[in-house]
Amino acid sequence: MRLSLPYVLCLIGLILTGSPAISAQPAPETRTAEPGATSLLALTSLPRPAPEPAELYYTVAGQTTLYLPEDTSRAYLNLARREPVEFLPSADPGWPGWKRVRTLDGANGMVRDDALTNVWLRISKSTQTLFVYRGQHLIDRIPTDLGYNFFSDKEQRGSLGNPDHWRTPEGEFYVAAKNGQSKYHKAFVLNYPNAEDAERGLEDGLITQDQYEAILSAERRFAMPPMNTLLGGWIEIHGDGTGNRTNWTQGCIAIQNVQIDRLWDIIEVGTPVLITP
Repeated sequence: MRLSLPYVLCLIGLILTGSPAISAQPAPETRTAEPGATSLLALTSLPRPAPEPAELYYTVAGQTTLYLPEDTSRAYLNLARREPVEFLPSADPGWPGWKRVRTLDGANGMVRDDALTNVWLRISKSTQTLFVYRGQHLIDRIPTDLGYNFFSDKEQRGSLGNPDHWRTPEGEFYVAAKNGQSKYHKAFVLNYPNAEDAERGLEDGLITQDQYEAILSAERRFAMPPMNTLLGGWIEIHGDGTGNRTNWTQGCIAIQNVQIDRLWDIIEVGTPVLITP
């Protein structure tokens, strides 16, 4: 699906300027959330934001423990990676290192600060800029180098004989892995191909049913998808960028080393990445 920039920005505004109105409900003693927490775009299907919305965060670990609101020694339930939660500042007891939160299904309790983040990335191909956000607040703009044919969406693997397919993909992705030993200084590996790419690839005969199901399974788990299909793979945000918005990569997003060093500690596996035309 090709999304126009105004449409994508409208969706982001709906998502990040507020969170759904949720009535508090008693939660079961234990619950393990389904893998594959709600995505950025999927949140738009939830109820309209409350007049005074809470701030939306998401969990960063493969499993995050929610503790009882008044007793952080008692585990309450388990949250999956990138499960969205609302920060409840009005209910914050002021305990250092902890946040009072509520899940989207109404369960609330205490979570350690380092288990949550609200950082996400947007790459605009038209301006060749990486925008870094904390929730709805833009905190950085970074010039990017993109693929040889960056005007087009990625459809299949490129090659030396066909550099036209060295394209930077468009859509909603997440950071599937962090590589501190990249040949390009450091790299955040994105989950290209994602489920949308898999649907198209299956229809076009580029991947098998087994490969299709493997890509979907990886997305549900925020894991690395197969990178060796005809759809291509190993799309990264990596270092060794020029800072001059040139076009030399095989589809990756390259930024200067000093910039990726600054991002390294705030970007987690599961961090949302939106790439727009």
